[in-house]
Amino acid sequence: MPVFSTLYRYRFLLLLFTLWMIAVLLFSSKSAVSQHIVRSQQIHAQSIVNPQENLPPTVTENVRKTLLENGLTVLTKEVHTAPVVTVQVWYKVGSRNEESGLNGIAHQLEHMMFKGTETRPIQFGRLFSALGSDSNAFTSYDQTAYYGTAERNKLKALLILEADRMQKSVIDTEQLASEKRVVISELQGYENSPEYRLNRAVMRAAFPNHAYGLPVGGTKADVEKFTVEQVRKYYQKYYSPDNAVLVIVGDFQTAPTLEVVKEIFGKLPQSQQSTVNSQQSTVNSQQSTVNSQQSTVNSQQLSESPIVLREAGAGELLQVVYPLPDINHPDVPALDVMDYILTEGRNSRLDRVLIESGLASDIGASVTSLREFGWYELLVTAAYNQSLEKIDSVLNRAIADLVKSGVTAAEVNRAKTQLEAAVILANRDLTNQAMQLGNDETTTGDYRHTERYLAAIRKVTPADVVAVVKKYLKPEARTVGYFEPSQKELKGTSKPNSAQTTENFGLGSPVAPTEVLKYLPPVDEITDIGEREIPQQFQLANGLKLLLLPDRSIPTITLSGHINAGTEFDPEDKAGLASLVADNLMNGTKTQDFLQIAQALEDRGANLEFRAYREGVRIDGDSLAGDLPVILKTLADVVKNSNFPAKEWELERQQALTNLKLDLDDPDEVAIRTFVQSIYPHKHPLHNFPTAESLKKIKRKDAIAFKEKYYRPDNMVLTIVGDFEPAKVRSLLEKEFGGWKVSGEAPKLQYPQVSMPDKEVRVNSILPGKAQAITYMGYKGINRKDPRFYAALVLNQILGGDTLSSRLGAEVRDRQGLTYGIYSYFQVGKNAGTFWIELQTSPEDTIKAIASTQKLLKQIHQQGVVAAEIEAAKQTLISNYNVSLANPEELTKTILMNQVHGLDKVELRSFTDKIQQVTLNQVNQAARELIHPDKIVVATAGPAVLAQMK
Repeated sequence: MPVFSTLYRYRFLLLLFTLWMIAVLLFSSKSAVSQHIVRSQQIHAQSIVNPQENLPPTVTENVRKTLLENGLTVLTKEVHTAPVVTVQVWYKVGSRNEESGLNGIAHQLEHMMFKGTETRPIQFGRLFSALGSDSNAFTSYDQTAYYGTAERNKLKALLILEADRMQKSVIDTEQLASEKRVVISELQGYENSPEYRLNRAVMRAAFPNHAYGLPVGGTKADVEKFTVEQVRKYYQKYYSPDNAVLVIVGDFQTAPTLEVVKEIFGKLPQSQQSTVNSQQSTVNSQQSTVNSQQSTVNSQQLSESPIVLREAGAGELLQVVYPLPDINHPDVPALDVMDYILTEGRNSRLDRVLIESGLASDIGASVTSLREFGWYELLVTAAYNQSLEKIDSVLNRAIADLVKSGVTAAEVNRAKTQLEAAVILANRDLTNQAMQLGNDETTTGDYRHTERYLAAIRKVTPADVVAVVKKYLKPEARTVGYFEPSQKELKGTSKPNSAQTTENFGLGSPVAPTEVLKYLPPVDEITDIGEREIPQQFQLANGLKLLLLPDRSIPTITLSGHINAGTEFDPEDKAGLASLVADNLMNGTKTQDFLQIAQALEDRGANLEFRAYREGVRIDGDSLAGDLPVILKTLADVVKNSNFPAKEWELERQQALTNLKLDLDDPDEVAIRTFVQSIYPHKHPLHNFPTAESLKKIKRKDAIAFKEKYYRPDNMVLTIVGDFEPAKVRSLLEKEFGGWKVSGEAPKLQYPQVSMPDKEVRVNSILPGKAQAITYMGYKGINRKDPRFYAALVLNQILGGDTLSSRLGAEVRDRQGLTYGIYSYFQVGKNAGTFWIELQTSPEDTIKAIASTQKLLKQIHQQGVVAAEIEAAKQTLISNYNVSLANPEELTKTILMNQVHGLDKVELRSFTDKIQQVTLNQVNQAARELIHPDKIVVATAGPAVLAQMK
C-alpha cells in the first residue's frame, strides 16, 4: 500500500513507496498554505549541554550481524532508552524484479501478507493491533519490508508472526479479488495527484527498458489481471530466509534473543530457487545493465522537447530527471552535497533564483540511489502566471553557473553539516534506526553503509561537487516533463436535502476478541519498567510557560511550542491572516534579514518552523544538543521582532494564493473544507477558510497588527526534550525571553454553541480529472476536557481506530474491499472537537461504502460493544501510547498539548491509568451519546460520477 514519501527525514535515502495507512488529515491543524514546508537548519553559541561531542557514537555501534544456517541475516542492536523494541523483516525483492505484465505484483503481495496464514487464518492487522504494535509495511524498488514496534515483552510474539507469514501465507481467489479491489482504489488515489501522473510519464521516458521506470504500486491494467498462481509463484520464489534480513532494535538482551530467533526462524527452509539473490532484475526478460559510470537511460536519442501532459489540474509543474550511478558508487556522497547546495534551505542556489524571484512557489529535489542505478529528480511548482519554459531556462542557467563559477567552501561545509545532522536526528527514533540498518543491508549489502557514507561526505570538496555536476547534470542526459492544466469543466457542488441510500448491505459479524486471542502468540510477562519521568515546569514573570525533560540518551534536542494565535482569530473577511503571519515570521526581524536567519540555522543542520492551525501556531524545532542556544536565540528573535519586510510579505502571499489554487484541486482538501463548513455555521471560528478574495484583502499592516495583538509571552508554551542541563536551559530561556514585555490581558475567544443537523446532510463536490473519491462523515464532537474523552477513545479504537482491526476496517475495507483505508477520529481541542470518519473509494464504490459505514454506526449506536472488545481496545491504546512516547517528537508534542489543553503535567504518566479505568457502561453510554448515524454530514469530493449520488 504505497505512497510516495521519503522514509527518513534525511534526503539521501531513496524515495520509498510505503504502506503508511495513517491518514494525516487533522483538518483543524492544517495551515492555509502548503503542508510541504522546507525545513531550515541552525547557529552558533556556547554549549549548555553536557561537555561532549555533538556527534553520537557511530550509528552502527553495538550492531551485531548473525547469519543462520538457512541463510537468514539477523541484525541486532540494543538500545535501552525506552522499554520498546522494533522488529523488521526486509526481503530483497521489489518492483525491479517484476516481469513484463506484472507491474505491481510485489506491492500486491505485500497486501496479501496481512490476509492470514495456514496456521493463523485471520487478518494479521488484528493480531498486531492486539499486541499494541505500530505495524506496517512498504514496497520499494529494491525491497519489501514489514515492521512492528511494540513494548519489549511483545518481542517474541512479533518474531513468531513474522516467521509464520514468511512461508505460510494463504493466497486464495476470494482474498486476492478483494485485495485487488483495495489496491486499485489506492492507485486511483495516486491518480488524483498531477505530481504522480507527471512523475510516472517522466520516469517511463527516462528508463523505458528498466523496471525502475515503472510505478512501484503498479498499474490498474496489470493489477486487474493478476492471478492466484502468479502471486503465489512470486511469493514462493522470493519470500525465504536466505532472501531476507531480520532487524531487531531496542530494549532486549542480544544473546537470549538470538537463541529465540534461531528457534523460531531457524527451522524455516531456504529457497530452492538459485536466482533469489541475483543482483540483476528481470525486466522484460532483457539484460538491463547499468555500469558504475553511466546509466543506460534510453535506447534512442533523448529529445530536447519536454514531455507535456495537458490534463485537468490546477498548477503548472516542471519535472527533470537525470540518471545517476548506483548507491555504492563513490560519486554518490558528492551528489548529495550537490543536491543540498542546489535546493536545501533558503540559501540554496535554486531557492534564490526560483522561489525568491517569484518564478516558483515550491521546489523539491532528491538523489535516489538504488542497487542498479539511481537518478536526480527536481520538481518545481510554478508561481501563478509564470512560464514553465522560463523556469526551465533559469534552472539550466543556475546549473551552468555552478559549473562555471564553482561552489564555495562555505556552501559545501553547510551541506555536509546538514546531511550529517539529519542522519543523527533521524536516529532519535528506534524504528528509524532499524530502517536505516535494513535499507543499508538490503540495498548495499552492508549494514555499515551509512558509516562509510558519512565518512565520505566529510571528505567532499568544492571541486568534487563541480565534477559531479559536469559529469551527470548534462543537458543532453536529462528527461523533462511539463504539467500544463487543461481548461477545467465547471466544478459543481450538489447538496440534496435528503440523501438516504436505499441499498441494503449486510454487515459481517464483528471478529470476536476470543477469535483474535486464539491465534495471538503468547506474550512474555511484563517486567517493571519504572515510573515515567515528569517534565519540570516553570513560568517566566511575563507568563511564558516552559516544560523541560532531560534525556541524555542521544545528543539531540527536540522542541515543540504553541502560541495562541491560530486561524480561529482570523477576521471573517481576511481568512488566512494567521497562517500568513506564521509563515512570514522567518522572513526578517529588526536586526536580521531572511537570509541571515536561515543561514544561522542551516549552518548547523538544525530545523525551526511555524505552522498555524485552528487553535494555535505550532512551533517545531530540532538540532544537535550543542546548538540549542541557536534555536532559542532565533526563536526569540522572530517571535518578538519579526517585521514582515514588504518584498518577502508579498512573495509569501502570492505563494499562499498558488497553494490555495492547488488545494482546491485536491479532493482531500476540498472534502475537508466542505465537511467543516457544513458542520459549523457562518460566524463560527471553525467555519472560516481562506479564499482568493480573502487572501488578496490582507495587507502587511494587518499582519503587523495581528502579531502585535496575539504574539505575546502569556500566550506561549515551550517544551524541550533532550540532552541538556535544566538549570542552564532555564537561565538561557530567561535571557532570551525574559525581557519580552506584556501589557493587558491576552485575547480570548468564546466559541458559540453548535446544534446537530436535523437529518443527514450530503455535499458532493465534483473535481474534473480525478480518479478517486474522498469522503468525510461526521458532526460536532467533544473537547479535550469532556469527562467522556477517555471512553470516547476506547469507543473509537473499536469503531475505526485502525483500518485493519477496527469494526469499520474489518467490514468496509477487509471484507467488502470498498476502500483503501477507513478511519474514525474524535478530534479534540481546547475549545471544540469534531467526530469524523474518513475513507477513500473508487467512485463506483462510494455509495456502497457510505451505506455500509452508516449501517455499522447504527449498529454500534443501538447495540453497543462487548466487554472483550473494551479490554482489547484498552490494551491496544495503552501499548500504542507507550510506544509513541519512545519517539522524542511524539513525547515532546504530548507534553506540549497536555499543557495547551489545560491538563496537569502528571497526565503524561496518568493517561494509561485513566484508559485502564474505562468501563463497559461508560463506552456504551458514549456510543449512545456521541454516535449519531442519522444526524450526520457526509462530504465527498472527487470524480464527476459523484453527481449521480442523489
